Amino acid sequence: MSIRIVLVGTTHPGNIGACARAMKNMGLSDLALVDPLSFPHDEATARASGAVDVLQNATVVDSLEKAIADCVFVAGASARARSITWPSMDVRDCAARLMLESQQGSVAAVFGPERSGLSNAHLDHCDTLLTIPTDPRFSSLNLAMAVQVLTYELYTIRANIRPSGYEPDAPLATSGELEHFYAHLGQVLTDAHFLDPENPRHLMRRLRRLFIRARPDQNELNILRGILTAVDRKDGADD
Repeated sequence: MSIRIVLVGTTHPGNIGACARAMKNMGLSDLALVDPLSFPHDEATARASGAVDVLQNATVVDSLEKAIADCVFVAGASARARSITWPSMDVRDCAARLMLESQQGSVAAVFGPERSGLSNAHLDHCDTLLTIPTDPRFSSLNLAMAVQVLTYELYTIRANIRPSGYEPDAPLATSGELEHFYAHLGQVLTDAHFLDPENPRHLMRRLRRLFIRARPDQNELNILRGILTAVDRKDGADD
């Protein structure tokens, strides 16, 4: 089981330490930091309070894509309303899904900057939107609180998880493999004049949603890449 907590653009180092403490309380240790403003930092160490090893072993990268490249399932936490509907799960259901998917490979829960949260561009790399229900009169959770709620839910269900009834023929495609596919797909659609790069609207975002629902394994993704390559060759022969 590999469940990663990913913090994107964290501005306050103390929040990183508090998240590390929340993780260790619930038996998690895989922390990835995407472009943190200040890390390492004395305040992060102080707030970790016994979870310094989680900070010392944290991976620091400059993009979300790198943080989740090996993951087969990614949940992005957000409370903001979106113009496009994302697949969404509340924290309890999402924790169960993360536990289940972790039997197939690494999974991640992604949390955005304290003030703005995850952007739509960040959510493009996620399989589902993770929401934490709160009293609508005061719906603001700080970063460490949100991480603590999720990690608690993960801890409580760990002993009760049941294997999935579907066993893929090959390992599920990772986030990094899907990103290569999306880039290939976008180029083929552009060359075919189906996608206008000057006015893309939401085409690629909606196609991402489609393939996220499909959950292709590596064999299926290779077939799709092969189809795109064949279309490329045909277009080249027609020129």
